[in-house]
Amino acid sequence: MIAIRPVWLAALLLMATAALPWQTRWLVDLAVIIVLGVPHGALDGEIARTMLRPRVGGWWFVVFALPYMALFACVLIAWRVAPAATLGGFLAASVWHFGTEDSRSGAWDDILACGGLPIALPLLVHPDDTWRVFATVARLAGAAPWWLTACAWLWAGLAVVWVARRDDWAALRGPAVMAAGFVVLPPLAAFAIYFVCVHAPAHVAAVIADRRRAPRVTDQVSAARLALPITALTVLIGASLWPLYGGVPAERLLALTVQVLAALTLPHMVLELVVEGRSSFLKRGSKKLFDLGARLSLPAR
Repeated sequence: MIAIRPVWLAALLLMATAALPWQTRWLVDLAVIIVLGVPHGALDGEIARTMLRPRVGGWWFVVFALPYMALFACVLIAWRVAPAATLGGFLAASVWHFGTEDSRSGAWDDILACGGLPIALPLLVHPDDTWRVFATVARLAGAAPWWLTACAWLWAGLAVVWVARRDDWAALRGPAVMAAGFVVLPPLAAFAIYFVCVHAPAHVAAVIADRRRAPRVTDQVSAARLALPITALTVLIGASLWPLYGGVPAERLLALTVQVLAALTLPHMVLELVVEGRSSFLKRGSKKLFDLGARLSLPAR
């Protein structure tokens, strides 16, 4: 219980922000996402260390960081060049990412139903507020595009069928509570609760449980400590990008935070694919990268 108490405190804080003016609410919600949500992705460094250090020694961080940051930069550029397409791609990737990590069975309907909940449901119950968030992130004007609303309704139909086919009603309690949060709370606050209280803890727990991925991550304390350097580096990178964004502080922080999270999501997902061996192409590509790094590296220490 002690380990999860901060999560509940964060949830209470985020629920309380619903009573605040929108600019203050956004700033608080985003601060919680940055402080409590970003570190779970920062464990990618520890996972990469486990994979790469035996192969390339002290060069492991370079071999990990160069392609990671290259993908990161490509996504940030895409936000500038094709914001609408990038928003669509990011939302689709988020559905898949959330669904594969948060669903229990890994079946496609579980992935779409669970992964689509934090994306599609707020579009259906709070369409204007949710589109305001998305439009601010992508710097888009006008009403929500038809395809976004259509996808949300398609998800709703899938979700109804998915619920009707469940025979384990106890397994629906978690999604039901999350759905209630997205119905009652403003979209950004509800998403922040999902991200820092459900998604991030589940990812950290999975890393702790699988000792092969990151043996040094043995509990919540070691996870926080080992994630701290890359978390700090991520915040510094974000701070350096601040002058590139305009608008009032809440809008600037929203666009910056979500665009950076989107830019981190792509290499994060690629790393997960490599680790879990879901793509033979990526496995072959990573082996070639490891072999190249091994030829250039010093002996492992």
